[in-house]
Amino acid sequence: MATVTINGKTVEIGDQERLNAIQAARLAGVEIPHYCWHPALSVVASCRMCLIEVGDRKPDGSVAMQGKLMPACQTPVKDGTVIVTDSDKVKTAQRATLEYLLLNHPLDCPICDQAGECYLQDYTYRYGRAHSRLQEPKLQRQDKHYIGDQIVLFTDRCVMCTRCVRFTREISGTAELQVINRGSHEEIDIFPGRPCNNKLAGNVVDICPVGALCSKDFLYQQRVWWLKTTRSVCPNCSTGCSIVVDQNKEHVYRLRPRPNPQGQGYFMCDEGRFGFHYLHREDRLKEPLQRSGAEAAVCDWDDMLTALRAALARAAAKRPSGLAAVLSPWMTVEEGYLIAKYLRSLSPDVRFALGPVRQVGQDDRYPKDVRGNAVEPAKFVIRAEKCPNRRGIEAILRHFEGRVIGLDDMLGQIAAGTVESLYLFGGDPEPWITPEQAAGLSALKLLVVQDILPSPASAVAHFVLPGGAFAEREGTFVNCAGLAQAIQRAVAPPDEAWPDGRILWQLAGRRGLFHAPTLRQEMAHEIPALAPLAAGDLGEWGVYEAG
Repeated sequence: MATVTINGKTVEIGDQERLNAIQAARLAGVEIPHYCWHPALSVVASCRMCLIEVGDRKPDGSVAMQGKLMPACQTPVKDGTVIVTDSDKVKTAQRATLEYLLLNHPLDCPICDQAGECYLQDYTYRYGRAHSRLQEPKLQRQDKHYIGDQIVLFTDRCVMCTRCVRFTREISGTAELQVINRGSHEEIDIFPGRPCNNKLAGNVVDICPVGALCSKDFLYQQRVWWLKTTRSVCPNCSTGCSIVVDQNKEHVYRLRPRPNPQGQGYFMCDEGRFGFHYLHREDRLKEPLQRSGAEAAVCDWDDMLTALRAALARAAAKRPSGLAAVLSPWMTVEEGYLIAKYLRSLSPDVRFALGPVRQVGQDDRYPKDVRGNAVEPAKFVIRAEKCPNRRGIEAILRHFEGRVIGLDDMLGQIAAGTVESLYLFGGDPEPWITPEQAAGLSALKLLVVQDILPSPASAVAHFVLPGGAFAEREGTFVNCAGLAQAIQRAVAPPDEAWPDGRILWQLAGRRGLFHAPTLRQEMAHEIPALAPLAAGDLGEWGVYEAG
């Protein structure tokens, strides 16, 4: 294997790995500061923050160092490369670069959204000067709120790393952002009348290393050091982007992409990024309801689950083949397994179907060319399938039912009178059942609806169970490619609502508490398609299901 020396420490890299000096230094636990370099973008080496000393170790053991400093982002490493990042020469260059970048940078830290996660703050503290030597007035530029519907540019804060420009050219392909003017007057801008409103535009906020590009949705909402971060998966399409949920005091303030080389890479779409506000809608289902005739009464959970358990048992005993469940593609794999296992314990003749899989248009692939056509190979795909776990629930259905049928088929069986009792799961924040479809449910002798928002189905249900949204529960989502990833609870459901896993765990009469990793192990031993989940812990990047 190739051997690289960083500050006297030797590390080995794979013979097929193509790393630059920044990446190699990380393997040795050494940070090389940088602004313009990003692993998903082209290398421009413009910020000059990552200057290092580089040399080569000769066969006789001697080291020949190059005479000048080199940008680490543009320096590939090979066997025998010697890197020095802590010499006086490097430190002097780092201080000079930071002093230059801060010449016209405003002291906005007390009001800047990036404060607390800003590379300019961090690097100035670690590598910069304690005091500025600038005597002249700073250049002042106008902020640009017109840059996009979801983003704002604080021009004075920009360090001209051009990450945002390269993103819109190389990842989205829409090229709205550009550099105008020259020298100390250069700045980021758009062509008049063409704002940065592509479906991936919010990513420029994430990749901005300072507080220049900010999200209008998050602007001045919270200080980042108050936020608690939880790993999760975006539920808004079957791409299943790895994300982090940032919340404070049980309120979600933002979602951010979490790098996953097995999944979507480094980015997420704006539909997922800003599509979480339904978590805090006032019309969320918040209390368990039991309906008798035209009256619906609020129940506590103990009474509700006792009554529901008895009603399901009666339905299974009276007509086993007349009891059915429709599992939503917004459920986790664990929740689908729990309800299928429980209902099958009542009767082996219970039927199962897949709930509505919402489709919107066609897969949207990026980058685009000037005509808006996708350029292959795609670097990011927004799926037309607007649900997170269709593939995972199908694995449950194939195991317990032997096939996958949809809601329309189940409605046909209800109309024919072969199904008399139904357990119906929702979870989609968009309308997922029409009033016409719900009208056919009113003839059922027993209708149980578990959902997060009111729907035509919950209006006619005998039992309404308020469940949790994706940020309010734990479990597993399987994306369109078969990648199983863990979601974790970030906030509590509103009022008396419970996470779906807890509801189904207690309904089934299981002992202890719902624990997703333990339940994954049980599923893996019973369902061959889920065998790769046997470890329980899916890791940071997830695992692929069998097949």
